[in-house]
Amino acid sequence: MSSAAAVADVIEAFKQRGFGFVGKTDDGWFRLHGRLTPLQADKGYPCEVQLDPAFFDLPRIRLLEIPPELPTAVPHLGADGGLCYLAKGTVVLDIYDPVGQSLACLQRAAVVFGQIMQGEMVEDLAEEFFAYWHGWHCFVDMQREDLGRQKCLVAQANDYPLWFITDNEDRTNEKLKSLGYQVTDRTVLTYRVKTGAQPRPLISHWPPETVGDILAWQSTLDPRCRRKIHERIKEGDRKKANGVLILIESPLMTYGFAVRYDRQSPGQKSKTADRRDSSYGLKVVPLSVVRIDDRYLAQRNIPKSKTLAGKNLALVGCGTIGGYLSDMLIKAGAGTCGGKLTLVDFDCLLPQNIGRHRLGFPDLLSNKAEAMAKELRRLAPGAEIRALPVDVRQAQLGELDLLIDATGEESLGHWLCGHYPPPTPMLSVWIEGPGTAVRALLRTNASGACYRCLWHSNRRGELRSTIDPLPAILAGHGCEGLYVPFPASVSVHAASLGAEMTLDWVNGVYSPALRTRLIDRAQQLATPDCDPPRDRECPLCNL
Repeated sequence: MSSAAAVADVIEAFKQRGFGFVGKTDDGWFRLHGRLTPLQADKGYPCEVQLDPAFFDLPRIRLLEIPPELPTAVPHLGADGGLCYLAKGTVVLDIYDPVGQSLACLQRAAVVFGQIMQGEMVEDLAEEFFAYWHGWHCFVDMQREDLGRQKCLVAQANDYPLWFITDNEDRTNEKLKSLGYQVTDRTVLTYRVKTGAQPRPLISHWPPETVGDILAWQSTLDPRCRRKIHERIKEGDRKKANGVLILIESPLMTYGFAVRYDRQSPGQKSKTADRRDSSYGLKVVPLSVVRIDDRYLAQRNIPKSKTLAGKNLALVGCGTIGGYLSDMLIKAGAGTCGGKLTLVDFDCLLPQNIGRHRLGFPDLLSNKAEAMAKELRRLAPGAEIRALPVDVRQAQLGELDLLIDATGEESLGHWLCGHYPPPTPMLSVWIEGPGTAVRALLRTNASGACYRCLWHSNRRGELRSTIDPLPAILAGHGCEGLYVPFPASVSVHAASLGAEMTLDWVNGVYSPALRTRLIDRAQQLATPDCDPPRDRECPLCNL
């Protein structure tokens, strides 16, 4: 079907629902006028539907008259009548069914409009306030929840000033350096207030242009927060500041605005102005507040789970598994909020390692632990990462929350089990055969199997990864020596399994303790995920 035919069919389908074609928008979308009727309602409200000629984007739906019975601030409805009825990206539009998808969007808009009229919230549009609050960027790097006066750094990027609110200048400076931003000696008076109300745009006047508009808006959301904001603005005036930033912490998000004071000479002020509060007329600038704190960066993708923030972790082995795994641990919050990640490896990165290592050619001949720590600090400047370029048998690791063995060396794994017995939790991650399977074992108490226990079980034909014996494939020649070949994708599989079990551990999920992921589909899994007890033959567990 041609595009013109599809458009004609959609317009005809809307016509049957009382919508008529009235023209095009400046960007070429088709405009239709009709009435949007909320579900279970007796009457409809005048609205405009705008259709993308290619049907790739959601139809735009706007009320031409905002119902007078609505309160001054409601969710999902902008001051211009724009209806936020579906979060973009939550559905896949079927471009081959333009009639069906367009009518489905109209139906969805009617449902959301009905919920607005009934005072209900639509949870899948919880972040829609972002669509109504645009402004200069302001970055927040704060771990604590202190309110009141805050520290603001002003950095320069391409001759453009950027604001960074912080509760730890050293940590934030490291982040700015990693971006190549130059920190100036300027600062801005900044205050942080808290509210229990979720932000919603006013449908009568938006966006706010003056302090008076801000205060009137906040009065509809949280009168107590409105008073705190007003007090901070007046405090900045008394301090003779040129301007003030106000950050508002809400249950939904952090948002804010800037106020610039009118510092005219005293002789220009009238006696009437001296007797009234002149702050109401001050201009405000909305701020697009962007969180860059380590807690948020790790927590955003797993909002209902604990992260590795605040934990003391040691990763032994920064090779083909440990390199990728350390990257994943950092992204899960390791080394942040008072925690620490220690990397231990005495070996250097050689040319033959590069094909399946997280590091690359620029780190050739560098110690793996030090090079990996350098790379992770580049990715996460706020994380505390310690590199120990020594044999782990000579390392002083101190008290640990979790020890991770990613060396894949069986004898060293046995040594670690003996030297770090319970109650120190230990996770072993390894690759079996030439990438046949990846496995991991978590030991959290003395009754569970350790890595050495598994060795005894395997010798008896128990707890093996595959039913058939593992292939014995070796490659290499000359001074390179023999090695087990497998691609980097297998290393990533092993690291992912290790990261999965580490996150389970921090969230109190210790079972199944032994997990296997079969990579070679020509093989059959021998041991489902389980919780093996300590082995009766293990000399480490039966002392």
